[in-house]
Amino acid sequence: MIIDYKTIDLFDKLLFETIILKPPYKKPNLMPNEACFLYILKGEYDSISETESLRIEAEESLLMKCGNYTCNMLPSKSSDEYQALAIHFFPEILLKVYENKLPDFLKNTEPSALSMSKLNSDILIRKYIEGILFYFENPNLVNEEILILKLKEIILLLNQTTSAPAIRTILSNLFNPTTYSFREVIESHYYSNITLDQLAQLTNLSLSTFKRVFKKTYNTSPASYLRDKKLEKSLELLGSTDLRTTDIAYDCGFTDVSHYSKTFKLRYGLSPTVYKMTHISKSLN
Repeated sequence: MIIDYKTIDLFDKLLFETIILKPPYKKPNLMPNEACFLYILKGEYDSISETESLRIEAEESLLMKCGNYTCNMLPSKSSDEYQALAIHFFPEILLKVYENKLPDFLKNTEPSALSMSKLNSDILIRKYIEGILFYFENPNLVNEEILILKLKEIILLLNQTTSAPAIRTILSNLFNPTTYSFREVIESHYYSNITLDQLAQLTNLSLSTFKRVFKKTYNTSPASYLRDKKLEKSLELLGSTDLRTTDIAYDCGFTDVSHYSKTFKLRYGLSPTVYKMTHISKSLN
């Protein structure tokens, strides 16, 4: 449930947005013609791109270049609310702001498949975010000149954080989307905790079309195929690691340990715990 949502535009395009909501909350985050910087104030955020997954927590942030994303907004141990501030980068706005003279790090394209990068807590970024929140609280103080300065400021700050190498790679590819095949997207998320709806969004297909393409590609339904992949991975981990059954279930993308145990037993004839103890016993003998 959304509690509060505010935006600030520059040249008729979204520049800043802030949201407070009651998690959990899921939504597609499709950015074919823009990039985004996201700062988490409360709660946690799962960002899922075509081939990557990242979780960021309060006082951490994320830079995402243009592309297909889906996200899960979650509560944390310290807060049952989710609050975040996002900054949007549109190429036409940046060209206007820099008067068609972009900084070198925004135009020197370096080939890279990296689509997003996490930034740990940084005092300069935190102070910047506090300043933007002040403008949300005092919208009468906002004008075009200030917004242009704040947009340039965040780009300069990102370019000198401790994560600068990865950030520079993303900044140089900010508006160059990477194209992935259907198989690449699916195989990157065998063990991700995402829904079929979200996978369909990442492949830029409707759910019904996604299911048809999946069946044609893998000769089975997506639910069956992905379940089997998760079970096979869990079987491997049960026999080769000291991880707890609960941790293995989550690592393999199962959200409910009880459901995982029942599914595992139906497939292999033993519960995960019994299988693990049997395997350990055989190893000792």
